[in-house]
Amino acid sequence: MTDPDTLLSTARRVIKTEAEALSLLEQSLNGGFAEAVELILNAPGRIIVSGMGKSGHIARKIAATFASTGTPAHFVHPAEASHGDLGMMAQGDVVLLLSNSGETPELADVIAHTRRFSIPMIGVASRADSTLLKQCDVAIVLPKADEACGTGVVPTSSTTMTLALGDALAVALMEHRQFTPANFRDFHPGGKLGAQLAKVRDLMHEGDAIPTIHQTAPMSDTLLTISQKGFGVVGVTDQNDYLVGIVTDGDLRRHMDGLLDLTAAEVMTRSPRTVSPDALAQEAVAIMNDRKITCLFVVDPEGNDMPLGILHIHDCLRAGVA
Repeated sequence: MTDPDTLLSTARRVIKTEAEALSLLEQSLNGGFAEAVELILNAPGRIIVSGMGKSGHIARKIAATFASTGTPAHFVHPAEASHGDLGMMAQGDVVLLLSNSGETPELADVIAHTRRFSIPMIGVASRADSTLLKQCDVAIVLPKADEACGTGVVPTSSTTMTLALGDALAVALMEHRQFTPANFRDFHPGGKLGAQLAKVRDLMHEGDAIPTIHQTAPMSDTLLTISQKGFGVVGVTDQNDYLVGIVTDGDLRRHMDGLLDLTAAEVMTRSPRTVSPDALAQEAVAIMNDRKITCLFVVDPEGNDMPLGILHIHDCLRAGVA
């Protein structure tokens, strides 16, 4: 029978130990970090991230974070590198090698390859006098910190520090390049994250699907357009094809008496709320919820109110935007 209090005590000790290690890492960062960022920024090629064992798992995550935030990168397994994958490293690239001890034997061929072909190398290890850090162009030394396992043999605090260091590098690169959520969306088109960052232009209906009618059109034609297009609304345009109003179900109810004797301009609601095609779909949903409406016309962001599309809230819901 396990004791919940004992388990919680262990969990808190582990988290506290790793938090203290992260604090040590924060305090220990120096010019080496800035040099590493500068080296990556100036590289015309990709970032090759490598490590063995637990460091390899961290290296994969760091490479993935780089790649998804605007820094081309991929992971190379050091053992596979010795059997042909060294060809994945070329002049113009930067190699980021991770090893807690700095003496991982499987990294030897990778180190030798970077030295032979003058490929810049950033080393991350806990020993400043290690082979890795003595051979690299830029050294980042992890501070001495207790592993959270209590025995000092299971990589815990050390891998947490390395992971945080990778995130710090990625964010520093992002901020320097002014990488925006819109850029992030380009690398994450699928899943919940993609839905959250979807733009209006990704979901809107365009071309013949847009329900519009000229302001002088009789309401008989307006009703026909509403029925044919299936959005429950119609946009009203002027002689320049600019959007000047919208006819909704509420407008129809307010003009029931003599409705068919009126024109679209006489029934429409003027200056309807619109949205830019480059706005996030979440922003459009917020507008629709706030206005208690189900559709938004998408207009030219240059300010001439030319209808470019129409967005229905159901389109957003189907895409996972809520």
